[in-house]
Amino acid sequence: MARESSVLNDSESADSEDQSADESGNSGLLHRRSYMKLAGATTAAAAAFGASASADENDYDVIRARGQVINIGRGETFENKLIDVSTGNSVLLNVTGADSVIRNIGFEGLYRGDQFLVSINADRGDILFENIYMGDGATKEGSSFVHGPGAVFMHRGNDASVTFRRCNVQGFPNNGFYCSNTASGPSSVHFDTCFGKNNGVTTFRCASGNDVIENCVAYNDNTDYGPGYGGYTETNGRPVWVWNGGTVTIRDSHFADGPYPYSLVAGANGSPGSVNFESGGYRGDIQRASGSTVSVGDAVSTSPDLSVPDGVPTSAEAAASGTASADSGTGGADSTDDEADEEDDDQLPNVILFDGDDSDVTRYEFEVDGDVEPSNYEGATIDDEAEIEDSLASGVVADWKDAFRFSGDLEELTVDGPATVLVNDEAIDPADYGDDLPHVLEVEGQGSPTSFEITVEGTIELAGDDDPEDEATTVSGSTGQSTVTDGTQTFRFSGALTDVTLIDGEATVSLDGEEIDPADYGDHEVLPHALVIDGTNASEPSTYSFEASGAVVKSTYRDATIDDEDVVEGRAVRGAVSNWLDAYWFDGDIEEFTLCGDATVDVQYNVREQ
Repeated sequence: MARESSVLNDSESADSEDQSADESGNSGLLHRRSYMKLAGATTAAAAAFGASASADENDYDVIRARGQVINIGRGETFENKLIDVSTGNSVLLNVTGADSVIRNIGFEGLYRGDQFLVSINADRGDILFENIYMGDGATKEGSSFVHGPGAVFMHRGNDASVTFRRCNVQGFPNNGFYCSNTASGPSSVHFDTCFGKNNGVTTFRCASGNDVIENCVAYNDNTDYGPGYGGYTETNGRPVWVWNGGTVTIRDSHFADGPYPYSLVAGANGSPGSVNFESGGYRGDIQRASGSTVSVGDAVSTSPDLSVPDGVPTSAEAAASGTASADSGTGGADSTDDEADEEDDDQLPNVILFDGDDSDVTRYEFEVDGDVEPSNYEGATIDDEAEIEDSLASGVVADWKDAFRFSGDLEELTVDGPATVLVNDEAIDPADYGDDLPHVLEVEGQGSPTSFEITVEGTIELAGDDDPEDEATTVSGSTGQSTVTDGTQTFRFSGALTDVTLIDGEATVSLDGEEIDPADYGDHEVLPHALVIDGTNASEPSTYSFEASGAVVKSTYRDATIDDEDVVEGRAVRGAVSNWLDAYWFDGDIEEFTLCGDATVDVQYNVREQ
């Protein structure tokens, strides 16, 4: 099928300084949440990103464009950056890994660089771009491309599904969103609440049958973005251009022609495109090239609403700080949102707030007898680390807040750490709500000696009045080790059960009265060696990465914490420590190790035999 030749050469390496978002150094004081990102996203990273200044008042960093490439790998988050492109130099966000998030990014100044601002070429998975501002325009002065620089380019080798949410792209001569390479699959693109105008070639460019344009606006007018802008044919392009690949869905979106004579074009290079325009509005003509099909629904008007969709940032600073302009959207949107918030308040009238302390991490778990959902009450963040299952919620806080709205009564609450807990703005004592250690784990022997190890997220204790030493049991922090033959060992604990390892022999294991399969909890290969990265006495936080020749798993050895934010991919590991320990069991040898910081590293071989 037809596809326009790529304007960003896949085979060429950028003639600039490459740098990874997860190698941003540790030149400033980093809190644990910064490390949870493991992408340098909210860190003070002057060494890696150039002249980067942290704006504490607005909670974003400033990066000056100097020709650098910022690599964003799999599972990483890059957020809260104001990128100054008024320097006249290029900068590239190079997204090479799926399951990544690029959020709250503002490009400030008229862009005179020689390449796209964003390149996407990732493996299978999802990528989210959210709250992005690229609205100050660009010129062809520094570009060797025929069309000049563009905003976003998706490579034909990209396999990830990409969502653009609340993005503002204006004045780029070489496409706003160049995403028609979805034609070859399996990738797709979803434009959700985005705004664009005066982009040469096109603003929204796509092709796949899984592609969606929803609640978006694009048009052309006579905006002058500054010295050097305009005066060339690519100043204005198609608001929407659909290539051959599948039927693209458009709903609740509005487009208009201007200096360019069409508001929507389907088909390219002699091959037809297909569009199902369900709802919204347009002004001007629709071009159906090369036998293309554009179905226009009854809910599509010829009087488009060209206002900036509600929530789309209208300045670089608004994007970087995570706020949207008060001028965005229509006048009625705020009242509608307020009514929705009031309705939520009525249905979930209670609020529980976990106010973290930067002295240590706090793990929490609670249960209500009604419904529960995350909330941004009192500036709390809503994070993937917090989990909700039915009426049970759990999570982690340090130097930030987590909040939840709920109905009914608070029945159980367990808190391990220094965080303060408030319900409906009143501080409470977690001890007043249920048991401190609400979960029960039983290990029943089957007649032969069986050694086992248990790991939980919170605290674990041997149940009853027996002395652990009398029972040949070791309990330390979040880990318990023991041996059982004919009887039953019972433990009480808080938090989630993360690992049950039967080292030798057989046993029946029950959690809260129900038999479980230990294979469902953690990695159960018993590995002989230990690696400990100790940041408790370091002067600054430290990041690390290593690779073992054999298997590697996280461990609570020496009371180390097990954190979801430390990443184990096969035999490769990367993570961070500050005033805590990370530990790993491994087999074979440590083949590569990199440490950025002054944490201590201890490798112990055959430690289980000592």
